Amino acid sequence: MMQAPPRPNRPVYLDNQATTRCDPRVLAKMLPYFSEEYGNPASAEHVMGHTAEAAVETARAHIASLLGADAREIVLTSGATESNNISIKGAARYARTTGSDRRRIVTVATEHKCVLESVADLGDEGFEPVVLPVGPDGLLAPGTLRAALETPTLLVSVMAVNNEIGVIQDIAALAAIAKEAGALFHTDLAQATGKIPLDLTGWKVDLASVSGHKLYGPKGVGALFVRRRPRVRISPLFSGGGQERGLRSGTLATPLIVGLGEACRLAAEEMVEEAARIAALRIDLLTRLRAAIPGIAINASMDARIPGNLNLTFPAVTAADLMARAPDLCVSTGSACSSAEVEPSYVLRALGLSDEAASRTLRLGIGRFTSPADIEYAAAALVAAHAGIPAEA
Repeated sequence: MMQAPPRPNRPVYLDNQATTRCDPRVLAKMLPYFSEEYGNPASAEHVMGHTAEAAVETARAHIASLLGADAREIVLTSGATESNNISIKGAARYARTTGSDRRRIVTVATEHKCVLESVADLGDEGFEPVVLPVGPDGLLAPGTLRAALETPTLLVSVMAVNNEIGVIQDIAALAAIAKEAGALFHTDLAQATGKIPLDLTGWKVDLASVSGHKLYGPKGVGALFVRRRPRVRISPLFSGGGQERGLRSGTLATPLIVGLGEACRLAAEEMVEEAARIAALRIDLLTRLRAAIPGIAINASMDARIPGNLNLTFPAVTAADLMARAPDLCVSTGSACSSAEVEPSYVLRALGLSDEAASRTLRLGIGRFTSPADIEYAAAALVAAHAGIPAEA
């Protein structure tokens, strides 16, 4: 008779699209800036301010290098949510001040909520939100974007990698279509940075957003890319001391910025080897699950997908029941929870899944610190949970 696998010494974490562990090397780089080197990088009058400023600029250069950008194009923020808001609202509001008659803002049904809500908010300010569909593979068809841009458009926002299904959009091709139509192009890089090669300069992207905690850096820090040539202008969201060229006022969080810079430096050095290792772990996990659970289905494209993501619909058991039966396995549904109900994922709905199928779907995120033993446990735990076997007490 099948038994539940023995409990691990600590929970097995397969939710790396939600957040990642801060790499110990990143933490070590940050620590001095919480204690010994605590100067304000805006304090240009003394040596401790200069030391902090130099650390910030070194980090900025590492971020820019990973993105394929110039360091002068990097604005430091609190994360991708803020960067997305500044990009979308800032571009629209600045265009309005110039007398531009373009009001259309185009995005995609599977975008992160902060992008969808930012675009929706602009609808209350006289702009025209347009939300485009994706195919069952999760990808935006170039023809769909071209058709939408037959009407003069101010801005297009398409995420590079989806946070639930892991699919990789062809940002270079989509940005080229937007530029041909005279529109600005923004991309949310939160799930792409450090996972796939990026070339914002070559891709003709105008604005892009990064989040530190998605690439083994600290939470609470991110970056915004703003193209210099041709120069892209946006309005800041709030007023203050004028830091970050006036686009993001407020005292810079030097320790967090140093951490983001180090995370980007490490990603640049290790991304190729890491992707290959993670892809092998994903193959192992999928092979084990398919062998034991016939009928398991993969959602969206497997070819255009980051190595660490699996989004799987199980044939007979809800995701909630699977997680309850495997409490030492950290995975997610991608659903938005409230005290009253669990709402099926809008991303899965956009792929054409029914609410019932979405309720049987889990997101599995493999990362830098996932081991072969973790994969072995995760597969055994999910197989046992699907068979109705509760976790070992």
